[in-house]
Amino acid sequence: MSQSNQNEQIRSLTALLKARLSKKRFTHSVNVARAAFALAERWGADPQKAYLAGLLHDCCKELPFSEQEELMRGGPFAVSDAEWLCKPVWHGVAAASYMHAELGIEDEEILGAARWHTVGRADMTRLEEIVYMADLISADRTYRDVERFRKMVQNDLEKAMLCAFEWAIESVLKKETPLPVSTVEAYNYYLKKLAARSEGKAEQKAKSAESRK
Repeated sequence: MSQSNQNEQIRSLTALLKARLSKKRFTHSVNVARAAFALAERWGADPQKAYLAGLLHDCCKELPFSEQEELMRGGPFAVSDAEWLCKPVWHGVAAASYMHAELGIEDEEILGAARWHTVGRADMTRLEEIVYMADLISADRTYRDVERFRKMVQNDLEKAMLCAFEWAIESVLKKETPLPVSTVEAYNYYLKKLAARSEGKAEQKAKSAESRK
């Protein structure tokens, strides 16, 4: 798609969202898109895809649950039992289904970023990671840990992902709502990845020390 066509697509979808969402949700969506664009530039993903996914990630957030369920059941995305039991996470799957069926978006990375932005999963794509974190650090966010995440994601994306899932799991446990298996798998995945990274650095340091003898 040419740059002019991309710009026209963004303008059209922005107008759609402005009519579709409340002012607060629309502002959040634009903020997430901007944060995703910046993170994509920082971490080597496609900024245009990141902006589009961030813009649309909450496009079904304010639909009645009955309409979200209809989109989920009619879409191509598998939904776990725990997700079915937790209605607040439905909008991620519903958004991806809506984007696919109604907006004609077929890019799997963009659809995946919307689908997984609420619950996460192990081995997320870089674009999925970026939109997940952009949703947490967007300019409208004011929760206690937001500044910590904003700093961390600039320095170490994988560490930020691990801490974000730790924070998300703690939040779910406090609310005593169902915890999707994919969220636990995501936490374990990034925990293992950072442990392996630390081991690799330790081995490299030991080899360097040995070579200097």
